[in-house]
Amino acid sequence: MADLNQTHRPATAPSSSSAVFLRKLQDNLHATNSTQLAGILTLLVTGSIFLLLTGLTVSGTVFALIFFSPLIIVSSPIWVPAGTFFFLLAAGFLSICGFGVIAVAGSSWSYRYFKGLHPAGSDRVDYARNRIYETASHVKDCAIEYGGYLQSKVKDAAPGA
Repeated sequence: MADLNQTHRPATAPSSSSAVFLRKLQDNLHATNSTQLAGILTLLVTGSIFLLLTGLTVSGTVFALIFFSPLIIVSSPIWVPAGTFFFLLAAGFLSICGFGVIAVAGSSWSYRYFKGLHPAGSDRVDYARNRIYETASHVKDCAIEYGGYLQSKVKDAAPGA
């Protein structure tokens, strides 16, 4: 009996994913229940409320600009220098705070490094220090060899010197 209530569809394989989507959409449209209906109604009500609020906000902004434009234009010789001053004041304050944070972080890292606590990146500093030391020793050895070479050349050029 359960077979009699179901509709029989031909067993054809859909050719694309859009056909599968449309088939599922068609099946769901015929079987809407009360929760789906409540969800759709909620979506429509909230969407219309948000659309109304957006329209009121845009309209209020336009009316405020129309009403306050003369006041803004008349008082702009005061607002532009004051705004520039406060912008530069805020930028300077934030810069000083940023440099302070960098100084505290750098000194904290240096303190931990010299205390032997191995902060993050200390291995790279050690590697760079070793490379600098090796390069300096190599340059020193080359200078000693080259300096001895020059001393012998000077004696050849001036035997009495």
